[in-house]
Amino acid sequence: MIEAELKARVHAPEVVLRRLDERGAGRAEVYQDTYYDTPDGMLDAKDQELRVRTVHGVDGTRSVLTYKGAEVDEASGSKPEHETRVEDAAEVHAILHGLGYVPVIRFEKQCRNYAFEARGRQMLATLVRVPELDGTFLELETPATESDLTAALGEVRAVLAELGIGAESLTRELYTDAVRARRAG
Repeated sequence: MIEAELKARVHAPEVVLRRLDERGAGRAEVYQDTYYDTPDGMLDAKDQELRVRTVHGVDGTRSVLTYKGAEVDEASGSKPEHETRVEDAAEVHAILHGLGYVPVIRFEKQCRNYAFEARGRQMLATLVRVPELDGTFLELETPATESDLTAALGEVRAVLAELGIGAESLTRELYTDAVRARRAG
C-alpha cells in the first residue's frame, strides 16, 4: 500500500479545524515517535524509515511499528508504508536495539485526527503541532496503489482545496529534518 499524502503549513488553523469538524468528529492524540537507523545511516541513505510510534488518546495507549520504503512520487514524497500494531513498545525497542538499529531522533506530535470519506476514498486528515516547531501542519492521506497514485493525489489536492489549503501552502519538509535543524540551531 502506498500512502498518497500531502502535507501543508496551515495559516488559518481555526478555519481548517472548523471545516474538518464539519466532516466528522476529530480525536485528539499525542504521538511519541522514535525513528531508527543503522549506525552507518543505511536506511536514510536509501530513503527508508523505521519508526516506533506510541499514541496516547482518550481511548488509551497503543503502539505501532512502521516501515516506509523509498518515495515513489517525487512531487509529494509519497511512500509505500507497512505498519502493524505492537503489543509492547518497550519490547519492540529492545528487539530493534538487539538487531543493531539505533534511535536517531525522538519527538512528539500533538495531533487531531479526522477519518472520513471524500471523493469515493477513505481519507485521514491530521492537524499537527510539533512543540519544537513553529506553526501548524495538515497531513491528508489516502491509501493508493502505484497504478492509481496520480489519481489519489489529485483527490487529496481537491479535498485540501475544499479545506482552504492551496498549492502554495504544500511542503515536503520532514518533521525529522525540521526537528534536527531546530535542535542543532
